Amino acid sequence: MLSLNKVQAGVNGLALLDRDVREPGPGEMLLKVHAAGVCGTDMQIYGGSGAFAQRVKFPTILGHEMCGTVVQVGRDAGTVKVGDVVSLESHIPCWTCRACRTGRAHVCTHTRYPGIDIDGTFAEYVTVPASIAWVNPADVSKEKAALLEPLGIAVHATLEGSGVAGQTVVVNGCGPIGLMNVAVARHFGARLVVAVDPNPKRRQAALRMGADRAVDPIAESPVDAVRDMTRGDGADVVFEYTGSHDGVRNCFAMVGALGEVRWCATPGKPMEFDFGAWRRGRPTIYNIHGRRLWQTWEAAAPLVYENKIDLEPVISHQIPLAEAPRAFELILAGEAVKPLILC
Repeated sequence: MLSLNKVQAGVNGLALLDRDVREPGPGEMLLKVHAAGVCGTDMQIYGGSGAFAQRVKFPTILGHEMCGTVVQVGRDAGTVKVGDVVSLESHIPCWTCRACRTGRAHVCTHTRYPGIDIDGTFAEYVTVPASIAWVNPADVSKEKAALLEPLGIAVHATLEGSGVAGQTVVVNGCGPIGLMNVAVARHFGARLVVAVDPNPKRRQAALRMGADRAVDPIAESPVDAVRDMTRGDGADVVFEYTGSHDGVRNCFAMVGALGEVRWCATPGKPMEFDFGAWRRGRPTIYNIHGRRLWQTWEAAAPLVYENKIDLEPVISHQIPLAEAPRAFELILAGEAVKPLILC
């Protein structure tokens, strides 16, 4: 089968290879992949830096956001059956540690990932544990179903803490998940939604997805903009997606006293943090990681099935698997929001 692999360390190191299809073992399923999204984690591995890049062995097929059809199941695969159209939860928990036993499998310390620890979804077929399958309606849009996994992060963040209903929120960084967060926050009742991103394509998409205002942090101070829009009070909730030093500094300057910061970013390297700024404003910081299993999926999936939110502005490109490296080039050039690889 055709597949996109990381074959060597450092920047790029990608290659299209003909790999064997692996038969599903006990508790596993074999999927025919329809569409798979390129994620920030894939970009980190492409760049050859960060903890995830260090975990990848060569060759490994990249990718974890996807929609596919079950074509074969191993024994003890649970309720998943041949013909099911599924999306994947990208975290493969151990299901036995204390976090897993207490309903917190999304922060299992033994988590493995497709596209990092096992072969992933940028391929014609993928074999993964059946325990991470989310079964969709048969008539679901396969392109949109491929985005349920990243959408879940935005839903998890939006419903954490005090939620967003009636509140002023800022989405600081409008990559694909940040853009989804704009739409999700609007759906769950945010009174005012401000999007912050230097990329004009992303700001335009943010407005299409429901932002009241999209701020270019290079052209104007997002802190001043938010303070002006809130009569000096600052935002009730700030979603932090930038993972950058300047972005984080702005994040804590935009949030109002006793507000909430929902920290969704994964910085590529350590950064300085001003605890004095946190101490002065006293916001509560929520560390958002993945999706609560399976509560977040139960809340997120109907938003797509029932057309409560529109993911079309996020899908900027659809690229055949044979041209998959181009998806990474488009992202690096700032020309793509979320490329889908059609497998």
